[in-house]
Amino acid sequence: MRSSKIAGCVCFLLVLFFSAHWSLRAQTQNLAERLGYPADAKLLIIHADDLGLAHSVDQASFAALDQKAVTSASIMVPCPWFSEVASYAQAHPEADLGLHLTLTSEWKTYRWGPLASKDQVRGLLDPMGYLWPDVPPVVKNASPEEVEREIRAQVDEAIRAGVKPTHLDSHMGTLFANPAFFAAYVKVAHEYGVPFFAPRVPNAPKEILALGEKTGFLLDGFAMAGDQLKPEGWQAFYASVLRSLQPGVTELIVHLGHDDAELQAIAVDHPAYGSAWRQRDFDVMTSPAFKKALEENHVVLIGWSDLKKLL
Repeated sequence: MRSSKIAGCVCFLLVLFFSAHWSLRAQTQNLAERLGYPADAKLLIIHADDLGLAHSVDQASFAALDQKAVTSASIMVPCPWFSEVASYAQAHPEADLGLHLTLTSEWKTYRWGPLASKDQVRGLLDPMGYLWPDVPPVVKNASPEEVEREIRAQVDEAIRAGVKPTHLDSHMGTLFANPAFFAAYVKVAHEYGVPFFAPRVPNAPKEILALGEKTGFLLDGFAMAGDQLKPEGWQAFYASVLRSLQPGVTELIVHLGHDDAELQAIAVDHPAYGSAWRQRDFDVMTSPAFKKALEENHVVLIGWSDLKKLL
């Protein structure tokens, strides 16, 4: 009996030793090394936002995923075309699909509301009963408890529909606009066992950087086309992103869609991230020129499912 107890203690101590060893090793390795790559590897997640927004967005995003032109995507669960994405997820269990947690409804004549009961998230509602059209009113009116309630409702609905999310991120960055919102975001991600998008950027609030570093892992950077980009500069912009890519893990966020009647109606008076914008993103991401630029710049493509394995 005594020798059995001693053996048990030895095993327990060995487990503690190796756990501490691997924990210390993880702290001294950068994210690329933790994924099994050299420290100077340039790893890129090409990520499509806004699935579920429209049939046009879904079809373009599915095509890009199938062609491996993007390596991950995320879903807006409150939007009308969510069920189409859920069906795709069930038919393509290998697809790297996260949740684009949605607390705003920004289009002029195409709106949606929360999934949680409206009487439990009143601070998230504009006077018409939809989600606010921009981030500042959410920060001003919503409580962290209401935010947590709504994002939980979105995760639960996705899981009920058969989606197995690879990660969480934030539509329009709302969850980064208030440290208490970010804390709710991290809490939910940990409870559901999925990684969350949070980049290491110079202008991020210190509380957010500290919490992100403590509770998960921060991406080394991210890139996304901005409002000032001219149509004629689209290809050059994305080529410059690849040329300037630094070692580590970067996420390139794109917005895909087809410039058709449906998406034109949704994006009326909203050229930024509108139908023509999304068509240009789709055209570049699926082009031979972009694929060649990836190879020439020695970029390694990964997805959120790779990062999820670190958990």
